[in-house]
Amino acid sequence: MRRFSVAAARQASAVTPRKPSTFRRDTKVGWYLPVALFVDSVGLALPLATALFATDEAHAVQYAGIATAVWLLVGAVGQRYASWNLGEGRAGPVLRDWLVMLGTLAVLRTVSGLDSAPPAVCAALVPSLVLAIAFRKLLHRDLVATCRDAQALRHVLVVGESGAVDEAVGKLAQRTDHEYVVVGACVADKRDVLSGVPVYTRLREECPALLADDAKAVLEAADAFGADVVFVTPGGNMSGDRLRRLFWALHDHGCPVVVLPGVIDVARHRIRLGSAAGLTLLHIAPPTRHGLAAVLKAVTDRVGAFLLLVAMAPVLAVLALAVRLGSPGPVFYRQTRVGRHNKPFPMWKFRTMVVGADRLKSGLETANENDGHMFKMRHDPRVTSVGRFLRRFSLDELPQLLNVLFGHMSLVGPRPPLPEEVACYDEVEMRRLGVKPGLTGLWQVSGRSDLTWHETVSLDLRYVDNWSLGWDMDVMVRTVRAVLNGRGAY
Repeated sequence: MRRFSVAAARQASAVTPRKPSTFRRDTKVGWYLPVALFVDSVGLALPLATALFATDEAHAVQYAGIATAVWLLVGAVGQRYASWNLGEGRAGPVLRDWLVMLGTLAVLRTVSGLDSAPPAVCAALVPSLVLAIAFRKLLHRDLVATCRDAQALRHVLVVGESGAVDEAVGKLAQRTDHEYVVVGACVADKRDVLSGVPVYTRLREECPALLADDAKAVLEAADAFGADVVFVTPGGNMSGDRLRRLFWALHDHGCPVVVLPGVIDVARHRIRLGSAAGLTLLHIAPPTRHGLAAVLKAVTDRVGAFLLLVAMAPVLAVLALAVRLGSPGPVFYRQTRVGRHNKPFPMWKFRTMVVGADRLKSGLETANENDGHMFKMRHDPRVTSVGRFLRRFSLDELPQLLNVLFGHMSLVGPRPPLPEEVACYDEVEMRRLGVKPGLTGLWQVSGRSDLTWHETVSLDLRYVDNWSLGWDMDVMVRTVRAVLNGRGAY
């Protein structure tokens, strides 16, 4: 019901021309800045001053003040306090700034002729990193929740060819965790706009004498629709010189401009900007498959699986006993799944269905509630009472820690598919097998069985192409909440 109401609110905004909202994202972010500065200042100054006093360091207050100033200055230089970064919630830039601060403080201490700082003083700098990351995560969650309630939205005017306009509208409409809603378009060709977004005008064929008319028409459209920002999509009818002149006019009138390069589902850490001969170059790094990051992921998988197995041994024993006493049959269920590079492997789970459930599946095909290759049924009659509890909290997946330990799976990755599912994959879906399947992943923390097949594939491909160790850590933290929530688990 909530998704419907949000979609309805955004659709209403997209159909009805309106002036800019009084509650915009900039207004929302406005109070983020002073609070962020306060949290960063107190998070560094208070623990550091306490540690300096405890170690009888001379000029403790002055040193704490200088360190705090350095921390804020590094953040300002790194644009951590810019309005477009405050609501991002990414830990990477904060960690980078924190390391720069450590290096700067070490240099300042050496130049001042002081000895190296005691361990207690160094440890007192850690809370600043933890608080800064945690606070930005909260800001990001608050902003996303506000956007999903159809508030603090930026109204967008899209300028470009009809196909590019439809693609931009479609992509933005698929998700509600961003602040953009399309309110109108200026189309640079004569084809129909199929997305239903209102078209203010059609730009004429490119001609040097008419380029000024482009800017006038776009500015009029932005004013008529109350647009906060203009999205421009390059194309055959939108050459570089035409775009440059349009940017001049929009910027001279204080209208923000965003260029859509046509690249989708590429994480920011894979993108590097460059220039050559006046051309703006967008370098896209390949997905990480080898190197130090891949080695660290493999080590983390094996060590993490081993530690979890040891720590959860009593829980596993209790669950095994519950399965054995709950219904006739073995404790574990062994099933062939497909792993990286289309290699099959035996996957282990706690048995949650009656014995012979596989033979009963053919009679339930008409009750399949999934729109893709997976079989999902909310009230599957084959599931036992104990199995229903295990599935509710994903406890039946715990034996897959052995698969992680043996190298068949990873702690984080796409869902491991069945061979019959893989047999139906197209070329795009086969790319899901580019990495090891995971015990948890974006599918598990984003709704699990409630997702459509298209949403499942999109999430898996986003992970396959953009995974990083930081993203893995974030998914594992979100997994705890998803397990306790139980949404989509059946």
